[in-house]
Amino acid sequence: MSADKKTGSANGKEGFEADLTKLEKLVESLEAGTVSLDELVTKYEEGMRLLKACQTSLQAAELRIEQLSKKSSDE
Repeated sequence: MSADKKTGSANGKEGFEADLTKLEKLVESLEAGTVSLDELVTKYEEGMRLLKACQTSLQAAELRIEQLSKKSSDE
């Protein structure tokens, strides 16, 4: 994980799970259609930030799994 992660959540699984939960709730609020245009833009920006954080966490996990698999096959 990068040191400049801007989600403010914990590293690892807890950070990913927390960010994913926030993203899901944000999407639900947008789908409800009850937010103003200004709030919609703000929530969209937050959603994009959370999405990027989740993608970064998943990429890090994928890389670690690949490294572990390679290490296991080399032994």
